[in-house]
Amino acid sequence: MLTLADISKTYGTRTLFSEVSLFISRNDRLGLVGPNGAGKTTLFNMILGEEPPDEGTITWERGADFGYLPQETDIRQENLEATILDLATAITPEFAALRDQLRIVEAGGAVAHTEAEIDAHDRFDHMGGYAMETKAKIVLSGLGFRDTDFNRPAKTFSGGWVMRAYLARLLTQEPALLLLDEPTNHLDLEALLWFQDYLTRYPGGLVVISHDRAFLNALCNGILELRNQTLNRWTGNYDDYLIQKEADKEQQAALFKNQQREIAHLQKFVDRFGAKASMASRAKSKEKQIERLRDVAVDEPEDDIRGVHFKFPQPPRSALKVVNLSKIGQAYGEHVVYRDLNFTAERGQRLVLIGPNGAGKSTLLKILAGVIPFQSGTRELGSNVVAGYFAQNRLDGLDPTHTVMEEAMTMRETNPEVTERMARTILGGLLFRKDDVHKKISVLSGGEKSRLALAKLLLAPPNLLLMDEPTTHLDIGSIDALINALKNFAGTLIFISHDVHFIREVAGQVLHVNAGKLTPYAGNYDYFLEKSKAGNERAALTARLEPRPALGDGRPVQAAPAKVASDAPRTGPKSKEQKRAEAAARANRSAPLRAARDKMKALESEISRLEKTQNELTAALEAPETYSEPGKAQSLNRELSIAVDQLQSATTAWEKVVKEVESLEKLG
Repeated sequence: MLTLADISKTYGTRTLFSEVSLFISRNDRLGLVGPNGAGKTTLFNMILGEEPPDEGTITWERGADFGYLPQETDIRQENLEATILDLATAITPEFAALRDQLRIVEAGGAVAHTEAEIDAHDRFDHMGGYAMETKAKIVLSGLGFRDTDFNRPAKTFSGGWVMRAYLARLLTQEPALLLLDEPTNHLDLEALLWFQDYLTRYPGGLVVISHDRAFLNALCNGILELRNQTLNRWTGNYDDYLIQKEADKEQQAALFKNQQREIAHLQKFVDRFGAKASMASRAKSKEKQIERLRDVAVDEPEDDIRGVHFKFPQPPRSALKVVNLSKIGQAYGEHVVYRDLNFTAERGQRLVLIGPNGAGKSTLLKILAGVIPFQSGTRELGSNVVAGYFAQNRLDGLDPTHTVMEEAMTMRETNPEVTERMARTILGGLLFRKDDVHKKISVLSGGEKSRLALAKLLLAPPNLLLMDEPTTHLDIGSIDALINALKNFAGTLIFISHDVHFIREVAGQVLHVNAGKLTPYAGNYDYFLEKSKAGNERAALTARLEPRPALGDGRPVQAAPAKVASDAPRTGPKSKEQKRAEAAARANRSAPLRAARDKMKALESEISRLEKTQNELTAALEAPETYSEPGKAQSLNRELSIAVDQLQSATTAWEKVVKEVESLEKLG
């Protein structure tokens, strides 16, 4: 259906790809992956004919057509006065014009009677006619639109919903090849599952750029990897690709090692005997053999050097109880989301919120973040708690009139220590090049907005991190970098995601939200699947489970009051022996409590000392003069690593002894 032969593309001194070839058939379901800047979007643009290759040819099979969904589009280019249904049925400009022409005729109460009108009607029928409207309605419903939405003007919907209408248009059009760039970014989980199922039955070919591993695993029978100027094709889905790639890398590494060993062996002979007249001819022969080996030698396998790399700075240590909601009431008009809701999060939790659409997950996260008001109840942050909110709509936390650098420097209001140098360092780790910092936020891609929102969190690190769909608009490499950063994050994390891989890697506990009730599961996502019997790993994210009565409102289970011993004296004066025995018993009970309290105080002093050491070492590593003394930075890094490990161990021990003190106090 589509053939790319020896395609090359260069911008200035930078070569995106060289002599790339590819054949796509009608049965192919291909995922296109690669690091940021590898040229995935450029490859799409050349297939679309919007950008010519420097060399090579692109050939379409006769009669083959394509449909393209960009990651983001300028909705101002569309007629937003049109209805959602009209957008979805505008499969071509000609079809839309014929539809509107015949609609005018019908509105006048007439039937097509002129030759031009009859020709228009015949052409409209040939292109699918009114059956196209029925098909579009089915697709729109699957993507989350209600029947009452079909005839509403597109301008009354958000940009994300207009993008769904564009997607509906492509599926209604049903081209021979679909080219989709991050198509799941604007879909909730229920719409995503419908879309995924629809594509498994799609009659044409598919090439998709996606960060969603589960989506790629469900759809793809091949993976295209664009990296280091080449395009490699792998069979199977994304998980198959990872296995094959790792095996290929190991094989390449072994071959490289063997070749280098052979070259070194030959070179040793040349070095030893090259100057001897009697051995000169043999040495010359060995040199030619080395040249031949180098001509055919494989390169040493290496990872792409330019990728997202960052870590969350160690945030200030918070109280054990991080945030508490008490008797929260929240409603939108007549729709009651929460009534008398109680919830508490403790330091160090990694909590994912899951549940059906409309259950109130995002509302709960916004209440916890303090970004929306609520009608009743109280929200209390624990001592020394700093909350940071990562919005699903990235522009909620960004000013589109700012440049990247101006937006980054707004964090100085929260963290006075922020400098332009610090901002450039963090932005550079998130792939903003030197000139990128002067871009207006309004022109950034979805991925760039997501990375800028992350940069702001890094500049003023919170110890309570609240994230709504953090993987949206991030590519797979960026998601992996975020996972690694969050695994080492020392604060408390509460998040929403429909990325099962991300949830499995990050979440330690699950909180199911449904019908205004919260049901906690004291284990990771696999534990939740086992205990809830909610279904497959993807569908379980939106399962409507019945809340467990004991924990339905999010309150902790209260311990039963201690029973009074049945043989305790109830009346009459106590003897001296009884008083001495009771005093001894009290002393025996209080001794462990005193010891535990002493241990807790000692650990608190140790934690304070280690935190001070950590801050001093960090400051020393940031000082320019450190790097003028050879070996000093490495030595400081080793000391910092030891201090961080000791701090984590001391904190773990402190948390354990705090629980012990609380238990002993209840007994006393």
